Amino acid sequence: MLNNNMQPALHLTTKVLPGNKIEIEIPKGEIGDTFDVFVVLPVKPKEKTCSVLELIEKSRSKHALRKCRRYSNQESYVRKS
Repeated sequence: MLNNNMQPALHLTTKVLPGNKIEIEIPKGEIGDTFDVFVVLPVKPKEKTCSVLELIEKSRSKHALRKCRRYSNQESYVRKS
């Protein structure tokens, strides 16, 4: 049974045009008709940004880790001999 209080709805997908504009076409409508439009923005993952100092620190810690691994490998080789 159709409820007379339900409003018809239309789901459309469109792309953003230059100037951050969107364009939609509706199947029925008269000039001057008023419509409610809801825009659902997509959820975009946040990009993690690092400062230059953080990048330098990461680089140094990776470099130090490689040195430690080399040293421990040499040490284990010396112990086996």
